[in-house]
Amino acid sequence: MQTNLLINGQWKSASSGKTFSVDNPATEDILAEVQRGNAVDVQQAVDAAKSAFNEWRWITANERGAMLHEVVAKTHQHWDEIAELLTLEQGKPKSENEEEVEWTANTFTYYAEMGRMMRGQVIPSGERSQLNIIIKEPYGVVGCILPWNYPLLLLAWKMAPALAAGNTVVIKPSEMTPLATLLFIEKCCDHLPNGVVNVVPGFGDAGQALAEHPDVPMIAFTGSVATGQKLAGICAPMMKHTHFELGGKDAFVLGPDADIKKAAKAVSYSALINCGQVCTSSERVYVPQHVRDEFAGHVTDLVKSLNIGPGMEADTDVGPMIGAQYREKVIGHVEDAKQKGATILTGGGIPEGKGYFYQPTVLMQVDHSMKIMTEETFGPAIPIMGYGNIDDAIEWVNNTPYGLGATLRSNDPKICKRFFEEVKAGTVWINDPLTDNYAGPFGGMKMTGGGRELGEEGFTTFMETKHVHWDFSDEPKDWWLPYH
Repeated sequence: MQTNLLINGQWKSASSGKTFSVDNPATEDILAEVQRGNAVDVQQAVDAAKSAFNEWRWITANERGAMLHEVVAKTHQHWDEIAELLTLEQGKPKSENEEEVEWTANTFTYYAEMGRMMRGQVIPSGERSQLNIIIKEPYGVVGCILPWNYPLLLLAWKMAPALAAGNTVVIKPSEMTPLATLLFIEKCCDHLPNGVVNVVPGFGDAGQALAEHPDVPMIAFTGSVATGQKLAGICAPMMKHTHFELGGKDAFVLGPDADIKKAAKAVSYSALINCGQVCTSSERVYVPQHVRDEFAGHVTDLVKSLNIGPGMEADTDVGPMIGAQYREKVIGHVEDAKQKGATILTGGGIPEGKGYFYQPTVLMQVDHSMKIMTEETFGPAIPIMGYGNIDDAIEWVNNTPYGLGATLRSNDPKICKRFFEEVKAGTVWINDPLTDNYAGPFGGMKMTGGGRELGEEGFTTFMETKHVHWDFSDEPKDWWLPYH
């Protein structure tokens, strides 16, 4: 198990000599002590990445594509090892982590090929003697600051297009889940030239040093709004390019025509995958008032049937939360709702024993005075609220500072069209919540951040645009000075 920093192809200890603990959220046992990088280590990593960029950017797209395909091949070779370590340090069921490894590999495959195909375009020229070219060029060193909920997938969404575009990267994984990232880089990326990929595990000070560094022209970050705002404040005076995917409070709307039994399964999945610790989790559920109680009953029955336990156990449906402080936030939201009149239909407690487990919780009699309906909960809670007409539901979906995703369950084309046109969210799911498409851009509106990952937009976001205006004639033009 790798626990060191990777700088310029060398695994090394932190300059400070300090380490930090990474624990198993299902048992609270320490998995490893990891080297804690700081600003000194970030400086070394950026220097290595900057130097490597001068060569990496000129490697042909075919060669870079072949190297990214080799990352995929090695990921398949180490599939079980990566998925198991990811489960131990992150907590979600191993089947979900196997999917994460698959999505990670497929992202590298997708951008390995896109990098072969896209460099820019030729546009119509203003004069017969001229050629106008739009060129997409890499920025240079990209700082990738990662979250803990999908550490490899969200690394791939940044690293794969960044490398395919010709950038080099310095990665700052979450201090809660650095181990699978270190293993992935060690086992699957060791053939990449030294300095192209560098990893500095650490805390917020390391991420801040990366954002402050003058030789890092781009920062790609997934995490909280508060951290995103802090990073934006650092980057703005330096005019850095930023790519932020921040918080969410996604809504799930049950249309008047929807089958409530099928919808109950969809809601339970979209609210409880990864124990509700997904930026696109369904955190608010709006259903027609006249079926609210019946629908809530189906959801409650399904949630009661789920097995809670360590992710490594084969029959686990819902694993632990990542840490005690995150569980406390969910507890606080549920208690706030109860004090304001909400009814708990199931869950709402901590199981006996070790681990950061919390029972999946279904709530009814909720309203928008409650934190659980207005603030990001990021945990296994399903608050269900009735609506009178679809106009109210759409208004409530939009009544949030966030705009990441929204889900509608309906086969009424008029309602579907209204929903995807009127809802202010980066992704709208109709009948199939939380699926991703490598060719489709992912990201949010409003306070959720800016920029897109995946698809063509997720590639070009790691490139800047240059217009080449080339005239093959050196004859003076008749519109030049003097005018008389």
